[in-house]
Amino acid sequence: MADKQFTGPGGGVVKYDLLTALGVHGLNSPAAEQISMARLSALITARYNWRTEELVMGQAEMARLWGIGERTVKREVKRWLSSGLLICRQPGVRGRVARYRLNIARLCELTEPVWALIGPDFEARMTALKPNTAQVIRLDVTRQTVSRPHDSDGWEAVSARLADRFPSQHAAWIAPLRAHVSEDTLTLEAKSAFAAEYAATHFGRDITEAVAAEWGAEMRVVLRGPVSAGRSG
Repeated sequence: MADKQFTGPGGGVVKYDLLTALGVHGLNSPAAEQISMARLSALITARYNWRTEELVMGQAEMARLWGIGERTVKREVKRWLSSGLLICRQPGVRGRVARYRLNIARLCELTEPVWALIGPDFEARMTALKPNTAQVIRLDVTRQTVSRPHDSDGWEAVSARLADRFPSQHAAWIAPLRAHVSEDTLTLEAKSAFAAEYAATHFGRDITEAVAAEWGAEMRVVLRGPVSAGRSG
């Protein structure tokens, strides 16, 4: 996603465009999808924090906002998580309110068919906003064998960028990743398959953006679990 800005100069246009895309997509969809997109748009308008890119809102609050029961809220949120529109950054357990992030890449993919209906200027802006598919992170959960890590020059700079963005989470999820660099691929090895999946789900977009800033958009990113050591001789 090229130089996206949700806050500051021009940020309002980006936010309105995303909401417009959701609304028009809903209006050109079956009734159930219309209602779903209206509910999501209401949540974004009312409570989405564009600076931190987080939605923090309990299901009871959502039920009051929409005028429905909490069971329906659970089904709706599950639907968005399953479709990829929302990413859960922190589950709502032990009295904590869940934290979600809007998946801009998935939103663009879902709504792209209706961009032309809105107008050429809108379509051009959304096309510029759409993430570069070459930067989409790939999760490899298979066990592989390698002899030793390649040189990882540049990963320290990427990690530092991510530490600034996620100061409270960096030490637990990003700092432990071991970098293996080839000509056009950065492979990040996590301590476990779970850690790899968690990092891909919660920090994947941020990792690919930081990698693109350091190495260029052509660098592919792969996240995987631990590998077995190769035998010598």
